[in-house]
Amino acid sequence: MEIFRPLGFDKPLALATLALILIGLIMVFSSSGVMSSDRFDQPFYFFIHQIIGAGAGLILVGATLWVRKPFYQNANVVYVLLLLTLFLLAISLTMPAVGKTNRWIQFIGLRFQPSELAKISLILFFAYYFDRKKDKLDEFRTLLFPLSVLLLFILIIIKEPDYGTALLIFLIAAIMLFVAGVKFKHLFILGIAAFGLFAFYLFQASYRLDRVRAILSPTDDPQGASFQIIQSKLAVGSGGLFGVNIGQSSQKLFFLPCAHTDYIYAIVGEELGLIGTVAILLLFLIILWRGLLISKRAPNLFSQMAAAGITLAIFLQAMLNISIVLGLGPPTGFPLPLISYGRSSLICTLFGIGILLHISQRRESSRGKR
Repeated sequence: MEIFRPLGFDKPLALATLALILIGLIMVFSSSGVMSSDRFDQPFYFFIHQIIGAGAGLILVGATLWVRKPFYQNANVVYVLLLLTLFLLAISLTMPAVGKTNRWIQFIGLRFQPSELAKISLILFFAYYFDRKKDKLDEFRTLLFPLSVLLLFILIIIKEPDYGTALLIFLIAAIMLFVAGVKFKHLFILGIAAFGLFAFYLFQASYRLDRVRAILSPTDDPQGASFQIIQSKLAVGSGGLFGVNIGQSSQKLFFLPCAHTDYIYAIVGEELGLIGTVAILLLFLIILWRGLLISKRAPNLFSQMAAAGITLAIFLQAMLNISIVLGLGPPTGFPLPLISYGRSSLICTLFGIGILLHISQRRESSRGKR
């Protein structure tokens, strides 16, 4: 039995989320204003679209909190969402290419990236499946179905191509398998198979190898593969302790590619300095802390798995993005959750946080513990 506490959601998590959204809106406007004016003859294009994404995401959070029953735990919802995501991923491969990739669904002027939804749908699917099969997780055959689904998603996402997101999805799934208590030998076999798969696709594309070489030897090709890495480090380094002030970045003036998306953390470092970058790190640590605490207090295994999966997905993506910006990893196209420009990422991340906050409203009753 469960107790549902209206408005009893985790306040620190909600406040950290709102703070990151606010910082994101400010930095999206600051980093994209010049480019927006150049492309669309008005400086607010990306800012307005980010506000629309934030508004839609917050409405989704509010709707999720308002529903008393955990609808995301229903089998029909889990499998319909999974199949819908798979369908959208397949459809995206037939869409006109954007930047030589097929990552987006395009309809009546709107674009949506299904791989962002794939993170949430797979987390809910794994949580549901492990909850139903918790007594048989020591049998490898029990894992064949969810691993087959995971492989299908990974192959489609790599085909887009989006190697980084495919790798991130695998890491999230592996963590959930570990949290569920899957035997180490099964995890080891999965790790060996995944290493072979991702190594194969790594060597299939020369530009991926160039990105790895750029990290190892950034001075070898400063105007080519290493350009983003060098410009990103220059942006972060020039900010010092307090930054050059909001709106005063020079790297956003067409020096640093993707300044408002993948490399927005570099602009934060330049304009807000070390204080700004550390503040963002602290806010993501609060999300990690509160999310894992929600998972620990959750009333059932499904909720525990879902909360842990969503929390680690957000935190892991944030840390990977920051590592790339600091030149500690090859560029892969990860947005910084809640901050980078991108309506798909923002809405799907807020949907996940809405589920987290809903789980925090639920408690196992004392009667249920007897």
